[in-house]
Amino acid sequence: MKTPKYLVPNDFMADPSAHVFNGKLFIYPSHDWESSIEENDNGDHFDMKDYHVFSIEDIENGEVTDHGVILDVKDIPWAGRQLWDSDVAFKDGKYYLYFSLKDKNDVFHIGVAVSDKPEGPFIPEPDPIRGSYSIDPSVLDDGDGNFYMYFGGLWGGQLQRYRNNKALNIVEREISPDASYTEKMFLQPANNEPALPPRVAKLSPDMLQFAEEPREVIILDETGKPLTADNKYRFFEASWMHKYNGKYYFSYSTGDTHYLCYAIGDNPYGPFTFQGVILTPVVGWTTHHSIVEYKGKWYLFHHDSVPSGGKTHLRSMKVVELEYDENGKIKTIEGGGE
Repeated sequence: MKTPKYLVPNDFMADPSAHVFNGKLFIYPSHDWESSIEENDNGDHFDMKDYHVFSIEDIENGEVTDHGVILDVKDIPWAGRQLWDSDVAFKDGKYYLYFSLKDKNDVFHIGVAVSDKPEGPFIPEPDPIRGSYSIDPSVLDDGDGNFYMYFGGLWGGQLQRYRNNKALNIVEREISPDASYTEKMFLQPANNEPALPPRVAKLSPDMLQFAEEPREVIILDETGKPLTADNKYRFFEASWMHKYNGKYYFSYSTGDTHYLCYAIGDNPYGPFTFQGVILTPVVGWTTHHSIVEYKGKWYLFHHDSVPSGGKTHLRSMKVVELEYDENGKIKTIEGGGE
């Protein structure tokens, strides 16, 4: 399947997280709505309210089943607004849905909901994960009993508000008068400084909390130096981790430069060395993805805004086969955008 395929053309679903459970492929996307909120860099126009789950047994020729709503923002005790992207992990007969949501103070945290079935429904915990912040949770089952959560997103995702897992006192933070617009508005490092990295934390045995303080996920260039804030391939959001031939492939979105990229490391914590581009820009502001092996083939799940006529907040999820070369490098896929 070399041509990307839209999975749910009659509804707007984005940020697809795909996993194989019970021999079937399940997809957990966010659910876009026409919010009528003016578009801005803070992402207020992404006003999602619930999650659906979809399943498919034959990616290339089969029908997609919508299992309906598995979690609604009104059922989450600590909810404020904006039920953004999510991921699911399985352990000891339970399925754990990790989701991004703003609390009643408009601060993003990561919540957990639990189900006995991959198709839900999921019952949310009364509070978010202690010490969690920002967005885009993605969980790796390392196969040895350990699970690791990767997370973080800039601008509307609020990652720039934190250093050493503590919120910055933004009022007191000194910003030089000649700082760039981006640095002033979004608390970014200067262009020649290391880019803000995503985070990783091992999960507790019960899968409901962090087992440790989150660590920085460092992405290095070919010379062994961290990618800088002005590098078009630096991390922005949409962490995903998969393993291939014993290596750890950390992939992510570059956000405002519109690439999906990846870096490779030898363990779940990194560091990871930048390798290249998985997907070139799509139609729409950016994309968010997952990578999974199913029935002997690898697939990239992502989204674009073609069906909505390019509306960045009304996105549709897609799938395309992903291939590696003989050296384990991912072959670049053309996204079809500018």
